[in-house]
Amino acid sequence: MEATKNTNFQFEKSNGKYEGKVRDVYFFEDKLAIVASDRISAFDVVLKRAIPYKGQVLNQIASKFLQMTADIVPNWVEATPHPNVTVGKKCEAYAVEMVIRGYLAGHAWREYKAGKRMLCGVALPEGLKENDKLPEPIITPTTKAMEGHDEDISREEILAQGIVSEGEYVKLEAYTRALFAAGQAYAADRGLILVDTKYEFGKYDGDIYLIDEIHTPDSSRYFYAEGYQERQDKDEPQKQLSKEFVRKWLIENGFQGQDGQVEPEMSDEFVASVSERYIELFENITGEKFERTSYENREAQMEEAIQKYFG
Repeated sequence: MEATKNTNFQFEKSNGKYEGKVRDVYFFEDKLAIVASDRISAFDVVLKRAIPYKGQVLNQIASKFLQMTADIVPNWVEATPHPNVTVGKKCEAYAVEMVIRGYLAGHAWREYKAGKRMLCGVALPEGLKENDKLPEPIITPTTKAMEGHDEDISREEILAQGIVSEGEYVKLEAYTRALFAAGQAYAADRGLILVDTKYEFGKYDGDIYLIDEIHTPDSSRYFYAEGYQERQDKDEPQKQLSKEFVRKWLIENGFQGQDGQVEPEMSDEFVASVSERYIELFENITGEKFERTSYENREAQMEEAIQKYFG
């Protein structure tokens, strides 16, 4: 099954490359080009198999939402010269990710189920069950690890450690809540619930910018709105669009990224089903038909697009 797992482009004007969990980043003075590969990560581990069209899905969803939210907070993007490529400002990233949750799902639910009633310094009420709506959205930041696992951290710890100044952190919280409200409103119009998501921010010329991707299935969790309450009342799993089903498959197969655990092998059939899930989310969240970009000469086309942009 064709997929873009790695790129190794050479640009005369580039002054470095960074390979993230799922993106290859090429640096150009005060700009950068980000290639969305088809790699997939879970539990902060890059899995062995790549997922066809995943990179294109993420890049195009992110592009759409970054354009839509530019009136809320400026973002790093300047152009998307290829369906898998975005170029823009090289911002100095804050060392925290702003996670915001409207429902008790995923990591928050696993912590709650384990008996914890405090998440990142935020108190959670008793009597909740998986996927219940929270009384109000909560911000549960994590550290941004270059390698290994991101770790939960509280607002108080962030300020005490001087990771972000209080004045800037207040702005990050305000941006996070405004972006989440906009994302939830848009999702509701599409018959979806934006359950939780994360945002990353950086600075450029002294100003705060939204960076990375937003409201994609890698950074967000969506439920179908229709039947949500009925499923909750019957204690049934929610019908969702996110990569949580990949995490659950890994958990069922004894893998959570911990030392000594062996990553299970993904069959071609499972990889294809993951690809279709990503495409399904694209079409549901954007309301647009997904146009599969051919894999023939794809890497060469990406390289050419970046080269042409930077001259």
